[in-house]
Amino acid sequence: MQKLKTIPLRRGLFGALKIAAIVSLSPSANAQDIANFYQGKTVSLIVSSAPGGGYDATARLAARHLGRHIPGNPTIAVQNMPGAGGIRAANHIYNIAAKDGSVISLMQNTVPFDPLLGNKAAAFDATRINWLGSPNVEIALLMVWHSSGVKTLEDLRRKEITAGVAGIASNQAQLTRLLIKVADLKLKLVQGYPGANETLLAMERGEVDSFTIYFNSMMASRPTWHKEGKTVLLAQWGPHKEPAMADVPYLPDVVKDPEKAALLKIASASLYLGRPFIMGPDVPKDRVEAMRDALMKAFKDPAFVEDATKIGFTDLAPQTGAQLEQIVREVYAAPPALIEQMKSIASGDGM
Repeated sequence: MQKLKTIPLRRGLFGALKIAAIVSLSPSANAQDIANFYQGKTVSLIVSSAPGGGYDATARLAARHLGRHIPGNPTIAVQNMPGAGGIRAANHIYNIAAKDGSVISLMQNTVPFDPLLGNKAAAFDATRINWLGSPNVEIALLMVWHSSGVKTLEDLRRKEITAGVAGIASNQAQLTRLLIKVADLKLKLVQGYPGANETLLAMERGEVDSFTIYFNSMMASRPTWHKEGKTVLLAQWGPHKEPAMADVPYLPDVVKDPEKAALLKIASASLYLGRPFIMGPDVPKDRVEAMRDALMKAFKDPAFVEDATKIGFTDLAPQTGAQLEQIVREVYAAPPALIEQMKSIASGDGM
């Protein structure tokens, strides 16, 4: 059985945190009151992406196990709500969804920072969201199709290739522009794919040459591509180097310029969030704490871990809601100069 990790993060930004595999910081809620509320109910789990990708797989994995850890044992029903790079779902849960604890969401991890970066479509305050927890941190990978003619980062500094993304504010678009900014790579964004699965299919058809993907998503959706030689992995970045990808260059070791290195770290905050589960604001505190506690219990449940392994989700290292909240607050308090550079990456202006 897969062993959950406890990963110490580097010192500096987010350095005070430790990703604790089994700890929950929530106090015990009034179990009987919580059970009375949830008994016989259906909890909606809104996932901010289309079916078929890594986020969708994570939501459905959680839905199979979460209910039995919530007092009252409600049914968990997954609802896909893609659109605007994840902002549609975030706006919905913040402004429209019920605030009684009956709606949770799996948020794309770049979305919390959209308001900070000036995205006017983001109609929510990330510091008021109730952060519930995450099953992991993310390691990002730059995946290039084998026929692109690019085999190394140096090749990609000389030759331009295309990169498939969803909308301009999507996770992949922001990660790709970060690579352009800090590593001087020649990537031309091609927008309009509904989700990761559609973009990966576009790679197979020869429509685009590359895609930024998370390690866990790759293992869940295309676990054999790299071994079969269909793709070349040019770089990885995030809280740590993925042991299973030891031969793939680690971007923090590659980027030597101090200003670019600082930008890479703060712009990688989304990777520290992993795949964050949230509730909207103004949900009763006892129900928030009960859901935080239930999620952490689900993430360490042997049945959850076994099912995660079956779908290629092999890098579990759960974080508490309190940890996610601290990361978000640290980014919102970052120096203005760094935030301005993050805005450029988010919007594409001047790039």
